[in-house]
Amino acid sequence: MQSKFAYPVVLLSLIAALAFAMQWVRELNRTHHLVIATASRDGEYFAFASVLAEVVNRHHPEIKIRVRETAGSVENMSLLAQNQVQLAIVQSDTPINSSARAVAYLFPEVFHLLATEESGIEEMADLRGKRVALMPEGSGSYALFQAVSPHYGLNQTNYQAIALPADQASAALQQGQVDAMFRVIALGSTSVSQLLETGQIRLIPIDQVEALRLSLPYLEATQIPKGTYSGAAPIPPENIPVVAVRAELVAHEGVNQEVVREITRTLFERRSELVAQYPRAANIRLPESAENLGIPLHAGARAYYTQDSPNFWVEYAELIGLLLSVAVLSVSGFWQFRLWLLAGQKNRADRYNLEILDLIEQVQTVNDLEHLYKIRHQLFEIFAQVVVDLDKDRISPESFQSFTFPWDVAITTIRHREIFC
Repeated sequence: MQSKFAYPVVLLSLIAALAFAMQWVRELNRTHHLVIATASRDGEYFAFASVLAEVVNRHHPEIKIRVRETAGSVENMSLLAQNQVQLAIVQSDTPINSSARAVAYLFPEVFHLLATEESGIEEMADLRGKRVALMPEGSGSYALFQAVSPHYGLNQTNYQAIALPADQASAALQQGQVDAMFRVIALGSTSVSQLLETGQIRLIPIDQVEALRLSLPYLEATQIPKGTYSGAAPIPPENIPVVAVRAELVAHEGVNQEVVREITRTLFERRSELVAQYPRAANIRLPESAENLGIPLHAGARAYYTQDSPNFWVEYAELIGLLLSVAVLSVSGFWQFRLWLLAGQKNRADRYNLEILDLIEQVQTVNDLEHLYKIRHQLFEIFAQVVVDLDKDRISPESFQSFTFPWDVAITTIRHREIFC
């Protein structure tokens, strides 16, 4: 029965070992194609993602990242949930889905409420009865305005919300087609600067941050510093209190762990290259805790945050696992092959081994030297017979080797008994 199944087991073991080896080689030469969801093409998300994709590919040619223009954070999370994209940049307040995993905090994003001089708007509450340009539905800016505005007594019945793409919203504000525009964007935005430099549009403060945080704890109190958008005639002319959230890089949970770890490494160890093309990358910071960035960490990001220099076992875990698997399968295959060969031979060693074991039992009960000498003589007779059988190929060399172990045990046992007799 054993010989009947030994050959298929050997064949399956060798096939499995070969499959493991091929998979490992394929993984080494694999190119990982990822898509990162951002926002509008003229926005900060798209600009940063383009730079990140370039720097990552420069140091890791096997990682290709394509930048995708979207409506913003809410749509990005939806695309991530459907696995239509593998990476996304979202505002930290964006509702998450079960497949999203955090990678890193990026730059802070500041609430910009801009209004025309003629509008008479001095604060958020003054938006009542006004035409307000918002970013497209599906963007983080749109969702955030809907979350913040009720605190100031605003609802969709007492102001006119007009959702527009960023460039169209800016044009509408500049042409007086709307009274105000709300946008969440990084400080120093070129598009915001162009609006403010006309002198007909100004920034409106957004205060009561601590009160807002009672229901929206992800908000941060910050300021738009004096001169952010112009230094000659400072724009704004003084520090303006506003609210901010963090842009966050997230990944689908199914993205390769090593790929995410290298992207995370790029963010922090290649920061100077990122800053050279996108200065606001200087604001990227390590999370206060590697345990949480608001949503569960991706395993690849965790591997980077928790280990400065992975030890040998971690660095080569996959290779070691492969080699161990191949070794186990190879040993198993060899053993089955050996049994298959031995099964076809007439193996007389079993009978000799049983005789040896019987003599060992006798030795345990013998109390006189004469009887021990007889048993010793029997042992040497059996040994002589085994040598003859080996010479005449009646037993195999392997069987002879297995025979010598109990024979040595028997001789050793007799010597110990002789000492006490």
